[in-house]
Formats: sequence, structure tokens, C-alpha cells
Amino acid sequence: MKFLYNSNSHFNLANLFTFVNITAGLMATYFITQNNFFLAIILAWIGGAFDIFDGKIARKYKLSNEFGIQLDSFADFLSFVLVPVFLIFQAVYAQNLHGFWLIVASIVSIVYVISGLRRLITFNINADAGEVANYFTGVPTPLGAILLWLVYLANTYAIINSFVVVIIMIIISWSLNSTIKIKHL
Repeated sequence: MKFLYNSNSHFNLANLFTFVNITAGLMATYFITQNNFFLAIILAWIGGAFDIFDGKIARKYKLSNEFGIQLDSFADFLSFVLVPVFLIFQAVYAQNLHGFWLIVASIVSIVYVISGLRRLITFNINADAGEVANYFTGVPTPLGAILLWLVYLANTYAIINSFVVVIIMIIISWSLNSTIKIKHL
């Protein structure tokens, strides 16, 4: 079991936590296709919990390496970009928008995905294995996902309508690559 604490192992303890995050994201995607949004959200939050712990484990046991950085970004892209966008598209846009407005919502969703991907790639280019900055520049994708979950809930409880969801998604998309400073927890 030495491989669990070997930074050169692709299956070290930190990466195993990341694989659970990926698994939860894939399962959430499946449940979104089945219109089981509640279970999809639970799985997404489970993935988020594992995302928190994979980084802490990597730093505590000095398991950070280039493979882990790339793997974590892939997991973040799936769980914190694709899953929430797909959820909003299926649960909000596809249910309430038609014709021109559904096309607009589709374009906004694609822009969000590209913004999230750009943010993660930029973060990887600037990241050093094992180091954590005091501040993020731009909204991190996990926070963007939390904001999208809140938008989904506000729409579900009829606090905001689908058109407002589109506008808020544009704002969050912009914030991912903005110069806003967010303190690292």
C-alpha cells in the first residue's frame, strides 16, 4: 500500500479522492439525463467534498505532482463546470425556454463552459505543485458552481425566472476570468 503515499503514483491517496470526485460528477450527469435533479445535486456536492479533501491530502502528505494537478482540473471541469451547466440547461432552460430564447440560453451555456475551461487551463499554467496562493484571481470554478446551484434553487422556488438565470449565468461566466480577488480558504 506504499503507492498510496508515493507522489509518483497515479493512484496515490490524493488522486483516489479526485477519482471519487470524477465518479460523482459522471453519476450526476447520468441522473440529470434522467431528470433526477435532486440526486444529481447530492452527487455533485459529494464530488465537491472530495475535491476539498484531495488538495488537503496532497499537501499534507506531499503528494502533489503534475499528474495530480491535471487530474484535479479535469475533475473540476466535470463537477464544477459541466454538471451545473447541464443541470441548469435541463432543469431550467429546456423546461421553460423555446425557440430564440433556447438558442440564446444554449450559447450562454457554451460560453460558460468555455470560460470555465479557460479558467482551469490558466490556473494550471500558473500553478506550482504543492503551493497554494493566498488569493484566487477570478472566481474559482467550485465557487462558480455553488453560485449556479443557488441560481438553480432560486429558479426552482420561483424567486427568479429563466431569463434572469441566463443573465446571472453570463455574469458568473465573466467572473471566472475576471480580476476579482477571492481569498483562498
